[in-house]
Amino acid sequence: MDFTTLYKVHYDRVFQVSFAVIRDRQLAEDIVQETFIKAYKKMDSLQDGDKVDAWLCVIATRTAIDFVRRERKNRGCPMELDVLGCLGKEAGHNVAAEVEMKMLKELLDEKMEDFSKEDKKLLVLKMERGLKEREIANALEMNPATVKSKIHRARRKLKERMAVELSA
Repeated sequence: MDFTTLYKVHYDRVFQVSFAVIRDRQLAEDIVQETFIKAYKKMDSLQDGDKVDAWLCVIATRTAIDFVRRERKNRGCPMELDVLGCLGKEAGHNVAAEVEMKMLKELLDEKMEDFSKEDKKLLVLKMERGLKEREIANALEMNPATVKSKIHRARRKLKERMAVELSA
């Protein structure tokens, strides 16, 4: 089989293998070209013509993996960051959402600086811990209606401060 026929017959399969590793069409095309260049140079080492497809797929897979390794090395991305990123994904954490929540909490803490200890405690139990008014009332040994009205007033005060901040 001549090389042009080999290329036409096996192109799609080599592309699929490359794309499965790279996940980028243009880069997969580059890997296919590199694969066929390597195959052309080593055509004489192929002993069994029936195994050309498997041979090309192995070359494509190894070429794609080498490319990924080179890209990681060239990017200079430390392994720790890759591992941390994977851990966050596996645990179902959204790092961006966590950072956003932390910034929001800091802003709220800043706006509540001069709130009474009781108001701060009520808002923390309600907003951060997600407790219901009845649970807060039981924990603080207060009347549920009192807890509800104090939380309402503290929230309104906080909203007013946030509105002033946004309009300024």
